[in-house]
Amino acid sequence: MIFEGTAHKYGRDVDTDVIIPARYLNTHDPDELAAHCMEDIDGDFISRVRPGDIIVAEENFGCGSSREQAPVAIKAAGVSCVVATSFARIFYRNAINIGLPILVCPEAARETESGDLLRVDLEKGEVVNLTKSKSYQADRFPEFMQEIVAAGGLMNHVKKRKQSGGANA
Repeated sequence: MIFEGTAHKYGRDVDTDVIIPARYLNTHDPDELAAHCMEDIDGDFISRVRPGDIIVAEENFGCGSSREQAPVAIKAAGVSCVVATSFARIFYRNAINIGLPILVCPEAARETESGDLLRVDLEKGEVVNLTKSKSYQADRFPEFMQEIVAAGGLMNHVKKRKQSGGANA
């Protein structure tokens, strides 16, 4: 899977409360969650983000409460993937479960600026900053995690395996 889009850069400790504020948790509608994605940290995010864009952040992205709506809001907003120095463990797991690709790539996270054009190759674990003509090696997803993301999340992956009679379905 290859993604290409404009970077939206954030700092460290971006918590789930600013990714999707608690006042909007009365819905499970992905489009409604997307409409409020990042609004407490970046009020203009939703008007600037375009399908395929990439969030880039420093350490501990997705920390705070374990709300699974945070990666849902990001994905529904059209973000193709998130690249960060590190992720909170529960956010990492929730992102994979809903099919939002995330990559740990400290060097790319440090050197990328908002507005840079990025290309991310999930299979190779490569992040290329096309604006700066620089390439970075990210932690590569294991094959089974790539399959989950490609299926659109864990539930879709399980359904596909069941339908095809796959092992451990």
